[in-house]
Amino acid sequence: MSTLVFGHKSPDTDSTGSPIIWAWYLTEIEGVDAKPVLLGEPNTEALFMLEHWGLAKPQIVTEIADGTPVVIVDTNNPAELPANINDTDIRAIIDHHKLVGGLETKGPIHMVIQPLACTATIMHKIMGDAARAKMPRDIKGAMLTCILSDTLEFRSPTTTPEDVAVAQALAADLGIDIAAYAAQMFAAKSDVSSFSEAELLRMDSKEYAVGGKQFRVSVLETTSPKSVLDRKEALMAAMPGVAQEDGADQVLLFVVDILNEEATLLLPNDLTRDVAQKSFGAVSDGDTVVLPGVMSRKKQIIPNLSI
Repeated sequence: MSTLVFGHKSPDTDSTGSPIIWAWYLTEIEGVDAKPVLLGEPNTEALFMLEHWGLAKPQIVTEIADGTPVVIVDTNNPAELPANINDTDIRAIIDHHKLVGGLETKGPIHMVIQPLACTATIMHKIMGDAARAKMPRDIKGAMLTCILSDTLEFRSPTTTPEDVAVAQALAADLGIDIAAYAAQMFAAKSDVSSFSEAELLRMDSKEYAVGGKQFRVSVLETTSPKSVLDRKEALMAAMPGVAQEDGADQVLLFVVDILNEEATLLLPNDLTRDVAQKSFGAVSDGDTVVLPGVMSRKKQIIPNLSI
């Protein structure tokens, strides 16, 4: 039985690329029959990565059979994983998020959680020189794309010197100009014209409980925030339905302006205004509020959420 490697639901670039990277490593270096899969449709930037580097889109799965050997990457949160995750055979976890708790394993496992900006950086570190020397161009390209995505081309406060060093080394090896390539990535990420409002609200979102309320915290990173904010009325109108379907009390949508390094939070009601004031000291009588310098859900949004 193949070992399935996957990240979180609503897969972004890291949760699309890292399963591909680690499945390659397990198969080609460790001799383990491994297969990358996705728990949902990848976002537009992840699709750009697959096309640019000629990588096959991993199979999308909605169910995983009990007892299946799995490796979890880019999350350790049961809420972001299949409902029966504890009935699978978890073999390893590689992640860069805070430890949430709730996962159970059949026995001792290989578990690496490090304070780096990207799961792919951790994988680069684990592999060692011999394995890295065997990485084909497409795998190196996926690794570079993941790091540039998660660091927002080194703009995110989650960025570490190690992330920068690995990305620069990969770019030099591949003959890639980082600024030019990142611009292509972000242009792909910013093209959301074909997505419905509900799809946008779920595209890059995570579930968090704060003060007895369940939030779906959604982030849209873009170099063209106007294209998203022009749809704010429709997005706010879709929020109650998405929240109800997903068992949340409220959807919080942060539109991150990559180039200006700020986020705009939509304020459809008093609850979101309270969140803005108590979490970020931000007050607005309108239906949006700008949060200067806020770029990272993991480091700046989630730790500060309060009501």
